[in-house]
Amino acid sequence: MAWNEPGNNGKNNDPWNQGGKNQGPPDMDEVFRNLSKKLGGIFGGNKGGSSDSSNNGGSAALVLLLVVALIGWLFSGIYTIKESERGVILRFGQYHSEVNPGINWKPTFIDQVLPVDISSVETLKTDGFMLTQDQNLVRVTFEVQYRVEDPRLYKFAVVDPDSSLRQATDAALRFVIGHSLMDDVLTKGRELIRQNTRVELEAIIKPYNLGLQIVDVNFRDARPPEEVKASFDDAIAAQEDEQRFIQEATAYARAIEPEARGRVNRVMQESEAYKQQSQLKAQGEVARFEKLLPEYIASPQVTRERLYLETMEQVYGNTSKVLIDVKNGSNIMYLPLDKMLNQNGAAKPAVMEPRLNSGDARSADPRIETPRSDSNRAGRG
Repeated sequence: MAWNEPGNNGKNNDPWNQGGKNQGPPDMDEVFRNLSKKLGGIFGGNKGGSSDSSNNGGSAALVLLLVVALIGWLFSGIYTIKESERGVILRFGQYHSEVNPGINWKPTFIDQVLPVDISSVETLKTDGFMLTQDQNLVRVTFEVQYRVEDPRLYKFAVVDPDSSLRQATDAALRFVIGHSLMDDVLTKGRELIRQNTRVELEAIIKPYNLGLQIVDVNFRDARPPEEVKASFDDAIAAQEDEQRFIQEATAYARAIEPEARGRVNRVMQESEAYKQQSQLKAQGEVARFEKLLPEYIASPQVTRERLYLETMEQVYGNTSKVLIDVKNGSNIMYLPLDKMLNQNGAAKPAVMEPRLNSGDARSADPRIETPRSDSNRAGRG
């Protein structure tokens, strides 16, 4: 016979006291009274029968306790996500969704919220002794700045994303340093090493989906071991002097080049002006001779003599020395009075040796009156 079947020799085992005749819903007050009786018996309460008032008080206290627990459970689910964070919701330990900044609610003991900062930029530093391509040992200090890009991947892709990024940075840096020369690491090749390290680092972490974004990388320091630091300092100083001298030479060349170009332009302009002057002068001479040609055709002797005298006047007007030819070959004292007057008597008299010719000679000094032959007079006439 079932435990709730009526009968049983007049005893009713039905907990709702229905006797099997009424199959409707149970009385909740009766249920709470029975429950309070059992709890009272467990915690040392009155084992005998209790009054209805005590049963009603126990039921009200239990209901109040349940209501307070429910309110506390509701309030315990309220949480806040900051502006710089995103919340990762785990429902029964499994990823469910993400929440944005603000005030939110979650069912306590069911959902768990993991806030992840996605705005702050973190800095990771790595250093150590590394071997270069030319078998030299250097100590390199490198920094990586990063931030969280995907909260879900950051939390669940790998066990420790920060440690994984550190190891990837060390591997990428050692690879790049191992393919670089010592001089490049210490001096002029640091920017190229920084760029190559970033490219290599991004290629390494891409398959792991760390949920991180590389913001920047910085090549902080590179120095040789302390035992040979003095020698390396001398070598670096020499390289710096080399670069300084190159820069000074470049600056000097840049300063001299415009001046040289200016001189070149000036010389070219002067040569062009001289060319034009010579052309104009030649054209003037041609024009003068063209005008002189009819006169020469009319009287050749007079024209030749006039040209000769004009030429001699122009030649002797630019010199202070005079040569005189005489027949008997005697020396003639010539005093340059013009120079003596200009120098206030400081100049000494110049003695000119005459040139001896066997034939007659005409005086070359325009100031000396030379007798003219009859042929010349006849020619002028």
